[in-house]
Amino acid sequence: MVQEELPGVYVHSIKLGSSVSSDRNAGFLGNLNTQIDKVCEDLSDIKELQGDINMMGFSQGGLFLRALIQRCPSLKTNTLVTFGSPHGGISRIPECNSDGDFMCNWMRQLASRGVYSWYVRDHVVQAQYFKDPERIDQYLKYNIFLPDINSDLGETNEDYRNRISALEKMVLVRFSNDNLISPASSSWFGFVDADGNDVPLHNTTLYSEDRLGLRELDASQRLDFVTLDGKHMNIGETALRSIVSKYLSPEQKADSRQKVMLVQGKYQ
Repeated sequence: MVQEELPGVYVHSIKLGSSVSSDRNAGFLGNLNTQIDKVCEDLSDIKELQGDINMMGFSQGGLFLRALIQRCPSLKTNTLVTFGSPHGGISRIPECNSDGDFMCNWMRQLASRGVYSWYVRDHVVQAQYFKDPERIDQYLKYNIFLPDINSDLGETNEDYRNRISALEKMVLVRFSNDNLISPASSSWFGFVDADGNDVPLHNTTLYSEDRLGLRELDASQRLDFVTLDGKHMNIGETALRSIVSKYLSPEQKADSRQKVMLVQGKYQ
């Protein structure tokens, strides 16, 4: 579809496994830090991606791409578009679509043993962006991934901030009735407090101290918030084409050779 909407564009889909099944399994069991390092290394060998690129990520794939931008200096990203991505973390482990989904149910079974236990935190992907609003101290101490990329540890990583604030555009798409990402506001970098009250991005320390460059993007009208009707990843073709055309079309850019990189991060 992207190539139909953007004729001649080069599309690269990130794969974390050598087969469809192993790629999907890597979306449940693995270490995000290791995966990002490996993908960064692999992408550096692809000559088509050596210039400016655009990125589009779905569900946790959008979180993966955002972390990739922050940690992979060899990538020169212009635009990042994410759909239903848990940028602010999740307060509960997502449900599975089917009782017969072995990998998803195995992930949930492991997570139920304790998301901050040494094995689960290092091997269950969803645990690595889990954030219990009632146990923030444990999240900061034991979570191996999200506190770092969200600059939650008290110090701003200037490299991360500079790479995000250098984007021409960041587009955050959330779903009006998201049944997978909790809270749904996480797709817009929001979260909830210990009492369950919604805390939007603009009321967070992340924004007020501009630890990630989001306030700078917002002030210069380079941060867009989009809502799509429906449940998680319920993206109609018309809506998807509209977003691709609006944000990724060469007509919107000075360089007509813009490239798009897709990540197959949709976890359900």
